[in-house]
Amino acid sequence: MTHPWIPLFLEATQAENNAAANTLLAYHHDLCDFCDYLNGKNIPPREASRVDIENYLVAIADAGFARATIARRLSAIKQLFRFAFQEGWRNDDPASQIKGPGTQKKLPEVISESDVERLLAAARQSGRTELLRARNTCMLELLYATGMRVNELVSLPDFALRGDPQMILVHGKGGRERMVPISATARLESTNWLKLRDAELIRNRKSSGFLFPNNSRTGHFSRVQFFTLVKQLANIAGLDATKISPHSLRHAFATHLLANGADLRVIQTLLGHADISTTEIYTHVLDHRLKSLVLQNHPLAKI
Repeated sequence: MTHPWIPLFLEATQAENNAAANTLLAYHHDLCDFCDYLNGKNIPPREASRVDIENYLVAIADAGFARATIARRLSAIKQLFRFAFQEGWRNDDPASQIKGPGTQKKLPEVISESDVERLLAAARQSGRTELLRARNTCMLELLYATGMRVNELVSLPDFALRGDPQMILVHGKGGRERMVPISATARLESTNWLKLRDAELIRNRKSSGFLFPNNSRTGHFSRVQFFTLVKQLANIAGLDATKISPHSLRHAFATHLLANGADLRVIQTLLGHADISTTEIYTHVLDHRLKSLVLQNHPLAKI
C-alpha cells in the first residue's frame, strides 16, 4: 500500500535532483516496505517516532538484510521525513539523528584481462545472425572500453557514435555529463554495428533515436536484457556466470586501468563518480605494483 506522502516525495525528488527512474523505483519500494511495517503496528507516519524507525531497522537486520540495503532504506526514510518536516506535515524530523550501519566498500571479484577477452570472443561468435553478433560485440566492447553504467550504455542516443568520434558524451547520474574516450577497437565495432543496424531499420521501414533500439516500452535495449545477455555470454565463454555481470565489467575497466598506471582522479572522471572516496575502493590493485616499485627503485633495496 502506497502512503500519500510517497508519490509527492518522489515527484519532488525527481524535479529537484533529476533522479533516475531506477532510483525512484528503489525509493518507492523501500518506503512502501517501511510504511507497511508502520501500518502493521497501527502507527501512521505522521506519528512515527525515532524508536519506531530504529525498530524497523532492527527488524530488517534480523531478517537478514545486508548492511548496504539497511543503509539505503534508512537514507530513503531520512529523506522522506525531512521532506515531511519541510512541507509542514510534521513538527519534527524523527529520523534526523539516526545513524545507520554504514556500507562496506567492497569490490566484487575482479575479472581478469584474459577473462574479458574470452567474454568478448564469445560475443563475436554468439548470435543467430550477423546483426545480433555485431550488436552483442559492440555493447560489450563499449562497456569495457568506457566503464559506462548499464543505463548509460543501453540508452545511448542514435547519434552518439556517428562520425567515428574518439570521445563519447555520457549522460550520468543526477544529470551530470562527462566525456569518455573510446578505444580504436570499440570504434571499429560501433561502425560495423551502425552500418548493419541502419540497414535493418531501413529494410523494416523503421526508425529509432537510440543506438540499440528495441521494441520494449523504453524503445531501447533494457538493463535486464543486457544483464541476461552478459550471463549467457559468460556461460558460452566457459566462465563462472555468477561472478560476471555488466557492473563487474565496469569494475574491470577501472581496475585494469589503475593496475596499468592510470591516475585515480582520471578514473574518477571516467566513471562519473561525484566523490573520489567512491573511486578509492580500487586502490587495492595498487598494492602489488607499489611493492614492486619500492623493491626495484628504493636505494636500500639494492644493498
